[in-house]
Amino acid sequence: MPQDRPIPGSAHDWLARAKSDLALAGLQLPEGAFYEDLCFHAQQAAEKALKGVYQHNGWSFRHTHDLEELITGLRQMGLPIPSEVDEAIVLTSFAWEARYPGLGEPVTVEEYEEALQHAVTVVEWAERTIKE
Repeated sequence: MPQDRPIPGSAHDWLARAKSDLALAGLQLPEGAFYEDLCFHAQQAAEKALKGVYQHNGWSFRHTHDLEELITGLRQMGLPIPSEVDEAIVLTSFAWEARYPGLGEPVTVEEYEEALQHAVTVVEWAERTIKE
């Protein structure tokens, strides 16, 4: 997934941003807010964690919100991807589709909790991978 411009930030910078998004995703739903917005932060946490793994290994990635593309790229570089990390590709729809009215059904609390768990799984895996 080569790209034309250098990727800013270190692996640890990306992981810190992933953890920040994860913290936001885990907040109690504020009055007037939508679960879709918390799920967006869950998706962002997973995306930034994966990009941190790319940075850690010195691999480039395309500017994308597509978690399947990012995970596939890591696998193609020879990194084993646990099935529970692979399952996080469902978060991709929260990058944009779920955030705009009329493009999808409202997110339920159960779907939100599942999205949050996927994000936690990816961030924890990325943290372990970066530390190795």
